[in-house]
Amino acid sequence: MMKKILILNGPNLNLLGKREPLIYGSGTFEDFYQGLVFRHTNVLLSHYQSNVEGELINKLHEAGFEYDGIIFNAGGYTHTSVAIADAVAAITTPVIEVHISNVYAREEYRHQSLMAKNCVGIITGLGIQGYELALEYFLNHA
Repeated sequence: MMKKILILNGPNLNLLGKREPLIYGSGTFEDFYQGLVFRHTNVLLSHYQSNVEGELINKLHEAGFEYDGIIFNAGGYTHTSVAIADAVAAITTPVIEVHISNVYAREEYRHQSLMAKNCVGIITGLGIQGYELALEYFLNHA
């Protein structure tokens, strides 16, 4: 049976390729995602992005009891949203928190994740490849 993995992206990640390319790179997420789908035919991948906190929570609720893993870059909501942290805590699907930039090399307020304690792990600062590392984890673990 193929594993179902959701990649969930929060605010401003729709601007990858345009937004601060020195930090986030010049490629679009869609191009990267299509490469993942092409390379990983043994998994049912889906992707969702929203700039709206409530929509991210709804997607966590929707996927959080049906999927085998969620790769979640909550963007700025990582550091501010108690509601998203509560949604991650409420679901049974394991979540890996991913950040493209090294949040610990940035502003101090980015050093805290409200949802981290309810995640399987965190990947930060390895660029867009952090998503693929998280996917590999889910494919190699029950």
